[in-house]
Amino acid sequence: MRDATLRDVAQLAGVSARTVSNVVNGYARVTERTRVKVERAIVELDYRPNVLARNLANGRSGQIAVVVPYLDTPYFAELLQGIIPRARERGYNVLIDQTDGDPAHERELIRRGARGFAFDGMILSPLGLAQADLSDHDASLPLVILGERTSAGTFDHVGIDDVEASREATRHLIGLGRRRIAAIGDQPYPTGEAAQLRTRGYRQAHEDAGLVVDESLVIGTPRFNRADGAGAMTLLLDRDEPPDAAFCYSDLVALGALHAALERGLRVPEDIALIGYDDIEEGRYSNPTISTISPDKTAIAATAVDRLLQRIGSTEPLPGIEVRATHRLVARQSTLGRRGA
Repeated sequence: MRDATLRDVAQLAGVSARTVSNVVNGYARVTERTRVKVERAIVELDYRPNVLARNLANGRSGQIAVVVPYLDTPYFAELLQGIIPRARERGYNVLIDQTDGDPAHERELIRRGARGFAFDGMILSPLGLAQADLSDHDASLPLVILGERTSAGTFDHVGIDDVEASREATRHLIGLGRRRIAAIGDQPYPTGEAAQLRTRGYRQAHEDAGLVVDESLVIGTPRFNRADGAGAMTLLLDRDEPPDAAFCYSDLVALGALHAALERGLRVPEDIALIGYDDIEEGRYSNPTISTISPDKTAIAATAVDRLLQRIGSTEPLPGIEVRATHRLVARQSTLGRRGA
């Protein structure tokens, strides 16, 4: 028995082959009624698009690249869990690369782009490149940037409002009566935009409350990981006047800080309250559980894929846009105690 063809689906659904193609590829809008008819026909006939043939005909590889700094960072792992199925639904495979924050590698990827590698477009979370570096990319490369950069009009940027999210996190601690609030994760150098935006939100929350920031409580870290969080907290607790709270620039930093505080015999949050950022799964099962800023990772992943495929499928250059996903503050035990369970 031969496999069903696109024309078979069109005949059963009573529509044109072009309409079936539009439904399968998501390239054009069709009415809900038409879409349902086509999808029913696809299921009934067990139609499976020949993705390879379609891509070859279009001069494409059928693959997109997702490039992140570290695969061992839970935030990126969780983001990939949203990106991969979304791309698969649209007929694309995903190639994954880890840069370790190496600027030379990140620069090579965006300069050689689709012409130098076997993919049609790239979703990139840069760590080693500053904003100015990103503008020097292959103009023919469909590119979506994640994280704390701006589009500069030449690529799409998908992220959350880091300043406002950090402001909310710090305001939460202030609202609990904490006054010596540390900020763990500052990175005051050109590639540290993410950290700088979070520091700005931390400062704004203090200003809103009429409080003066104690600059000695703003602690830098090379990475947003457990070891750096634990090291920073150890330094803070060695002081004559340690903090009574800490805004940590990632949940991994918060988990490291939590470990250091508990090692000292401190109670969290009674002696020191902690809030993180990213809402990774590990923070929901730590003891105590970690209060956090929760970005809508599902929306970030879906939007990044959809915008990239729009760029790949467009015959005209598209202007870069800024897309802001939502976020929310999730208060748990590390700031509320057991009532935050």
